[in-house]
Amino acid sequence: MPHGPEDPRKKFVLTTAGNFYGVKPSSSLVDNQELNNFLDDGNEFILSFTRNNNELHLSNKIEASEGNSKEKVLVFFKLHPTVITEDNLHRSLLVSSMLESPITTLYQAVKQVFAPVLLQDERWRSAFDPKLASLLNELEAGLGSVVRQSGDKPSATKGRTEDDVLGILTPNDEFQFWANLSESAEKNSLRERASYFTQQFKSIQKEYVGLDSLSMSDVGDLVEQSKDTLDDVWRQTDFQPYPELRMIRLMDIIGGALGRYVQKKLSGLKLFEEPFLLVRENLRTGVSICEQWVVACEHLTGQVWKRHAPHPWKGNKHCPQTLHCLAKRLNEVVTVRMVHEKLLCLLPGGKQQALSADRVFEPFSGLNPVHYNPYTEPLWRAAVVQFERVIAPSEQEVACRLKSHIADVQDNPQQLLQVFQKHKELIRRPTISKELQSEREKLLAKLLDYNKEGLKNDFESRCHGGPGDKTGPLVGRNLPEVVNKIVWVRHLLHKVEDSVRISAALLSDLSGFKSFMRFCDDLLEVLRAYEQEQFEDWSREILFGLADPKLGISLQASNRVMELDHVDGRLKIQYSDRLVSLLKEVRQLSALGFPIPAKIQQAANTADKFYRQAIVLKQVAHFYNTIDQQMIPCQKPMMLGLALGFEQVIKSKESGSKLQITWDNPKELEVYISNLQSAAEKLSTENRKLRKWHTDFIDKVVMLMNVDLLKHQQRWKDGLQELRTGFATLEALGFSWDDMQAWRQHWNYQLYKALEHQYQTGLEALNKNLPDIHVDLIFNDLLNRQGRLQFRPPFEEVRARYFREMKRFISIPNQFKGVSIQGEELIFNIMIDRNASGFLTIFSKAEDLFSRLQATQDKFKEWVVLGQVDLEKLVETHLTSVQDWERNFKALKARGKESECLPSQEKVDCITVNCDPVKATIDDLIQRLFDLLLLSLKKSIQGHSQAIESFVSESMEALVTRPESMEEIGAASGKYNQIVARKPEIFPQFQFAEEKNCLLRAVAGAGLDSLSSLRAKWDKLELVMESHQLMIKDQVEVMRNHAAGRISAYRADLERFKARWDQLKPKDEMLETGDHAALLACLQTIRDKQQEFQDMEVVRNKLLEDCTYFNLEPPDFSLAEDTKRDMDEHSQMWSLYEEWQQGFTEKAQEDWITFRSKTYVFEEFLFTWQDRLRKLEKPTAMSVKLQGEVDKYKV
Repeated sequence: MPHGPEDPRKKFVLTTAGNFYGVKPSSSLVDNQELNNFLDDGNEFILSFTRNNNELHLSNKIEASEGNSKEKVLVFFKLHPTVITEDNLHRSLLVSSMLESPITTLYQAVKQVFAPVLLQDERWRSAFDPKLASLLNELEAGLGSVVRQSGDKPSATKGRTEDDVLGILTPNDEFQFWANLSESAEKNSLRERASYFTQQFKSIQKEYVGLDSLSMSDVGDLVEQSKDTLDDVWRQTDFQPYPELRMIRLMDIIGGALGRYVQKKLSGLKLFEEPFLLVRENLRTGVSICEQWVVACEHLTGQVWKRHAPHPWKGNKHCPQTLHCLAKRLNEVVTVRMVHEKLLCLLPGGKQQALSADRVFEPFSGLNPVHYNPYTEPLWRAAVVQFERVIAPSEQEVACRLKSHIADVQDNPQQLLQVFQKHKELIRRPTISKELQSEREKLLAKLLDYNKEGLKNDFESRCHGGPGDKTGPLVGRNLPEVVNKIVWVRHLLHKVEDSVRISAALLSDLSGFKSFMRFCDDLLEVLRAYEQEQFEDWSREILFGLADPKLGISLQASNRVMELDHVDGRLKIQYSDRLVSLLKEVRQLSALGFPIPAKIQQAANTADKFYRQAIVLKQVAHFYNTIDQQMIPCQKPMMLGLALGFEQVIKSKESGSKLQITWDNPKELEVYISNLQSAAEKLSTENRKLRKWHTDFIDKVVMLMNVDLLKHQQRWKDGLQELRTGFATLEALGFSWDDMQAWRQHWNYQLYKALEHQYQTGLEALNKNLPDIHVDLIFNDLLNRQGRLQFRPPFEEVRARYFREMKRFISIPNQFKGVSIQGEELIFNIMIDRNASGFLTIFSKAEDLFSRLQATQDKFKEWVVLGQVDLEKLVETHLTSVQDWERNFKALKARGKESECLPSQEKVDCITVNCDPVKATIDDLIQRLFDLLLLSLKKSIQGHSQAIESFVSESMEALVTRPESMEEIGAASGKYNQIVARKPEIFPQFQFAEEKNCLLRAVAGAGLDSLSSLRAKWDKLELVMESHQLMIKDQVEVMRNHAAGRISAYRADLERFKARWDQLKPKDEMLETGDHAALLACLQTIRDKQQEFQDMEVVRNKLLEDCTYFNLEPPDFSLAEDTKRDMDEHSQMWSLYEEWQQGFTEKAQEDWITFRSKTYVFEEFLFTWQDRLRKLEKPTAMSVKLQGEVDKYKV
């Protein structure tokens, strides 16, 4: 084994140590005694390295550091006693570093390395003793407690201060620090203080422990909750204040936890590949979390806590820098994606290819933007520069398009600002910004006008008045005057700051920007001065009021709670309304960030201490002072007992004219308030119940006053029964009938008013208000042609019913009892005598009603005449010409429209006559007449058409037939002469039929289509007649001359057919292929050729007949006979295959389950074919083929 510098063991150890410390080991260390002992002595287990300046010192033990506690130590140690060799170097040697302190190093090693491996990894956890796992957890917890309490100090108990925060690495460390201190602190005050902080942190501790499992929206809520928790911890005044250094550390570690959370959530996204909207939303949520915590820290340390007098923030405004930089980096990613997206939107389609995502975002490949640190920043900057170089050519064209967008809205300042804000990422680009120089200057001018002419003038015109005045600030909802003014000026401040923000982002390089900023700064200074002036004026006013007890702002604990004024009997509470408004003002001004003077805060705290009791007492006093107004006069006897009991409770503490309850006696005050509330609540509850009953009764009686006494008597009975049930229920609850007498009499009077109102209304128009009587007007006995109009039910029955209802209504007051009990005098009987003068009128109106009812029949009498005649006979008798039908259709259409105007219902006062039955009858009569007219018109047209059709068909049949013999020519000439004689008689039928068909088409929407085809046939007939004689002469000569040519043409066609047949007919070789589809095609070819040959046979027979008629020598057609025999032979042979294939296919198509039970059928099929093939006289290729198939399947 080589020794010295070439020793691989020493080279490994020294190189590792040099790399760790960042120095080059001295060559003298190769012969170092400690190094040799460690490598060559099996009993030497440890070799430690420390650094002094740039020199490395070796030792075979680890010594406690006496100087710098932050000294780094590198330790090599063996797994077991052995000599280190080149072979076991990497198996027996372990390396570990020790930073800050051994305790911290051990704690972090256990927490970050060994505990997760041994307790979470399934492979190791199953082999690890549960007891050892518990001990490992206890070790981690114990070491964590020591680290949190001592940091990197060697002692955990001596000299410990709360400013030692180096051991606090996570939010949970800080929370656990106070939990441990609440149990281990020596002083009781320290334990109570630590317990208080622990309790405050509990609201967020659970969320930070499971931070990674929360959604990003939940983490946003956690940030706000953390801000409130830290604010409460800092502002507490019950214990020693929270250390400022420790608060800075807590803000930083919370920021670190939030940053790591955001990085972890965003690391799974492909920021430059996934859709823009998804990436933007996730990035903006992450930025929101980071910025939310940065703003919270800056706001608390820069404003809120600096103004908190009991514990002001002494240092500078604190900002978690790492989190701030991460937010800035994420914003840059959003900007890069936004710029690319907006460039794509503004570029025309043909030029978007140059900005494809793969090309534009290529500089960012290999970078993860969410991993921010100083080492990745140069790489990020270089990628951004390269990205800007890629998009530079497209920016020039986009700038031109933006110019056109801005030119469209430059006259509207609001829309102009919206365009700039929408495209602010692009406008910030140097190239685009330069191109939009003039447009940006216009925007700057409009912003200056907006701030100068709008905001400044608005402030100056409103700053001197009160809220709601014409010259005062706008009024907010539920805001005190001083708060309203401050909120109003804050709103103006935000508008100015928004203008400054947009101009600083987009217009900072313009020449007028500095003057614009000077104006905005001056305006902001004026607005802030006004805001501060309002607060100072309010402070002076309140302090002056606190100095003067008569103004009621100062509340002394020894003051009496309330006084009873025996002059007017009113109860007065010694807690002014100004105190209530002061509490609201202090809360709202504190929320706005103003430092409340100590005296005002103390007064507010005192007022707030007794606020709840004061509000309760004010409510009780108001109830006492207004209870007599809240009671209904007729219900006062029912409330008398409870009212006296309530007054007795109020006077129970009275001595002279003063009440002896004071604010500084809380126990007695609470008991007194409880008694007052109980008595007041009891009285108020009973009064509310009775008022509710009274209100319900009002609703019921008002409802009855609007309920028709004639039509809805049952509703009157139900309503009266509900009132009686209400009185019975109250009696069951303990109210006596005597106490309720005044209330009951009150409701009898109300019922009398309602009943008389409806009674008088009914008498005034009894003929209209009686319950509706429904009558149908019908046309009876339609089938016997003796129909007449009548009512259903009959007229006499309707009259008798009307008078019964009238009598029942008149006697209603005699049966009405109201809510009186037995023995009480009734007040309703006199109602009939008081209204008797109206009875004569109702009888005279009744007679007039029935006269008008009879008259309703008159307007329908003329409409039902059609139901009293035989319409079919009437139509058949009187309609012959087209003018007859036309007149009737027009008259029927006019009467149909008039019938629609007939009323569906006739209202004769309370009698409703339903006219729909008679209207339906009238419609049926009109429709029936219309149908009869159409039917008769169609029959007439069909009569004309049949006569013409018969003539044309017979004539065409006679003339169109081409004579083929001399006998036929003679017969055709005779028929021609007959047609010529009948033609003048038939032709006028056309005119009659067309006129009637035109009318039918106009009336029914469609005529008979047969006339048009009939006209074409007639025209064709005339043409045929003109050419008939010539055709006869020509036919005789043509038949003779063309006979020889037709024979030659036939022979040529036959020879061509024979050649095609010889070529296409199936050969025997086709059978050997076994291709079923090809065989079927051959069969089809045979059939097609047979059909074609049949057509040629018809021609041959005709030629033979012509030769006989014209005395020509019969031609030789032997080729046709040979072809026919050949085709018949092939047809018989291939039809045999078709029969076989059809039978075989039927069997093959059956499913196996059905077929296997009937295999004998297939066997019979095979035997049948075998017999059939044997019986053939002469075997053919097809029979041989089929015999082979049968033999194959028989096997």
